[in-house]
Amino acid sequence: MESLFDPAATESTEMEHSPGPDAPLAARLRPHSLDDFVGQEHLLAHGSALRAAIEQGHPHSMILHGPPGSGKTTLARIIAAGAGAAFEELSAVEAGRPEVRAVIERARERRRSDRGTILFLDEIHRFNKAQQDALLPAVEEGLLTLIGATTENPSFEVNGALLSRVRLYELSQLEQTHVQTLLLRALERGECGDVQVSPEAIELLTVRCGGDARTALGALELACRTASGTVDLQLAEDALQRRIVHYDRAADHHYDTISAWIKSTRGSDPDASLYYLAVMLEGGEDPRFIARRMVILASEDVGNADPQALSVATAAAAAVEHAGLPECQYALAQAAIYLSLAPKSDAAKRSIGAARRFVREQGAAPPPVQLRSGGRGQGYDNPHSHPGHLSPQELAPAEAIDERFYLPDEAEAALAARLAEIRRARGREG
Repeated sequence: MESLFDPAATESTEMEHSPGPDAPLAARLRPHSLDDFVGQEHLLAHGSALRAAIEQGHPHSMILHGPPGSGKTTLARIIAAGAGAAFEELSAVEAGRPEVRAVIERARERRRSDRGTILFLDEIHRFNKAQQDALLPAVEEGLLTLIGATTENPSFEVNGALLSRVRLYELSQLEQTHVQTLLLRALERGECGDVQVSPEAIELLTVRCGGDARTALGALELACRTASGTVDLQLAEDALQRRIVHYDRAADHHYDTISAWIKSTRGSDPDASLYYLAVMLEGGEDPRFIARRMVILASEDVGNADPQALSVATAAAAAVEHAGLPECQYALAQAAIYLSLAPKSDAAKRSIGAARRFVREQGAAPPPVQLRSGGRGQGYDNPHSHPGHLSPQELAPAEAIDERFYLPDEAEAALAARLAEIRRARGREG
């Protein structure tokens, strides 16, 4: 039986990362030093803590959090090379505790030769708590340096014990200038052979990849392989096909995008509202979730500044149930535009919040006797028996008589005037 520590077996783990001529362009173009690394200047600027640790060859355990194609794997391999450490790579989608234990055993064997081990664990968020706990002792004693990569928020997906033993670095989506640099680098290095690539094609790939370098380079490679002489705009678009929307209905993209939609709509920007609505629909978001948020926003952020907004939002929600996709997208767009352009008021939200805080702090006082049901109360003064249908009778319990929970703002001027008129008629000035 072959030993676990057979030299050939161990070396194969470390050497298989050198891309061959048939490897994807993104792998062949992967830089081997920080000087060639593109993007993430906020983390890797000269003098930064992370750059210093890499250049000194003393990396620490970390989690790299960022969108697809932002350079997480590349950075991990540069870190390993700078430290002279063995590089082990696992995908949390396929690996489990046995694979982790095997890596730890190999790391223990290397330590006897004074060589370190860096474990790159891709999609670490897919490891469950037991699998993550299996890493804790090795990370804590420094037996291996863990570099986890994830597209999801580690604060939600990685358990606290492991988070406390690593540093968290957030990578940004690559800017268009970064992607363009990588595409031009591929051409300069002759990765596309004798095929010419038009500037318009480069621009399209740069813009349409959404900051995902892997997507851009993959499309460039496909276009070059199918071109008869020149990659033009049409061929580049065909290679890229439909832009893949990076959107996870169960994780960060889901919450970040609906948050951006709410804030754009609240901010009265219909174009931004429609943009984020399109992102959610293209990403496969449940339209019922979108409709629920519209109904909430109609009262929370528009309220009585335009009471019709709630009717529009609930009608859109009904359209989602009755028509479904794709037709209900029109109702959602109509509601998004209406809610964006409607006058805004958060008075309803503030009012119920103030009332509930009062009840939590003061308790719930019983209603005045005259307001109680079932004939138990005497002396109720029906407002319909008075001019203007207004009775001077006090309706709030004694503890809340002087409280003013509803404070209309300038967007509810008509209601504010009506309220002032009612209070004067009932002898309730102020």
